[in-house]
Amino acid sequence: MENALQEKPVAAEPKTIILPILAAGETYAGLILNEDGTPSHHVILLAGDGEKLTFKKAQKFATDAGGELPTRREQSLLFANCKQHFKADWYWSGELSAPDSGYAWFQDFYYGNQTSNVLTGKLRARAVRRLPI
Repeated sequence: MENALQEKPVAAEPKTIILPILAAGETYAGLILNEDGTPSHHVILLAGDGEKLTFKKAQKFATDAGGELPTRREQSLLFANCKQHFKADWYWSGELSAPDSGYAWFQDFYYGNQTSNVLTGKLRARAVRRLPI
């Protein structure tokens, strides 16, 4: 017979997430979670679209725009939530495919694939800024 005085689980208090204030030309892309499911940071897509850039020039483009190249996870989020803000083309991520490999990851904003390309290749670039939570 089950104990009638057994304690019931207490529901966790809901947390409020405050969305960031956006500057002109910025687009809120969404939230990146940590591996344990807790919020990590907001991703903001910055204005501007660089084209025919090597990886090094893409990094400079992003820095000059006030941000950084997105990570692969951030690019997946951008593809899911902001695809309309991208050309149907290949965009650099900020991640090397392996240290000293001479390759970096990119996102195809037509089909959604991610693969790597030689750093001297010329792809498009967008910058993001991150707001930690």
